[in-house]
Amino acid sequence: MKSLGWKTIIATTAVAGLGGLTMAAAPTQAASSSARAELSPRELAALPLTNRHLTRHETANLAVVLNAYHVAEGHNLDVDAFVNSFTKDGIFNDEVAGQTYQGKALGNVLTTMAGMFPDVHRDLKSITVHGDAISLELSIQGTFEGPAQTPAGTLKPNGARIDAPTADFWYLKDGKITKFNCYVGYTDMYAQMGVNLDWAGAVAKN
Repeated sequence: MKSLGWKTIIATTAVAGLGGLTMAAAPTQAASSSARAELSPRELAALPLTNRHLTRHETANLAVVLNAYHVAEGHNLDVDAFVNSFTKDGIFNDEVAGQTYQGKALGNVLTTMAGMFPDVHRDLKSITVHGDAISLELSIQGTFEGPAQTPAGTLKPNGARIDAPTADFWYLKDGKITKFNCYVGYTDMYAQMGVNLDWAGAVAKN
């Protein structure tokens, strides 16, 4: 199945004219109304869904998650809207890095990524919706144009393009995100940025 990014989805929603996900709506308005938004058959057809027979509740949950991706895009970055899409005790787990974010710190996820990749974009490849759980296969794409802080110091940008394989798992309750588990292929991403793991050096230390 051909992958569809947010540019394609937004183009479809702009034609459909639905308030929750249209370009005309302010990001914060979109975030607050997305739980009540209904995706049209045309919008759903533009998405790489594994199941086309979604309930109204599942469609509303999907709108919340899609809007969270939308406000996390480099050109549409809206930290407040992203944070407000979570419950008060909602959490983001960067499972590969072993880090958890909650409350206002949820915004750090967006600003850190956008700081390194100002044009960051999530290319959605496969979406599975099951009740209050939504899982996606995607790629995080962007251009390495901002410094990256590492344990060894600051890595200067080099303009490299990244396309990192990622798996996301969202859990919702009453139209809000309670938990977001993200698995990013960091090894692949770092290699694309010009950083290669030093296995030989690690072995030599043994």
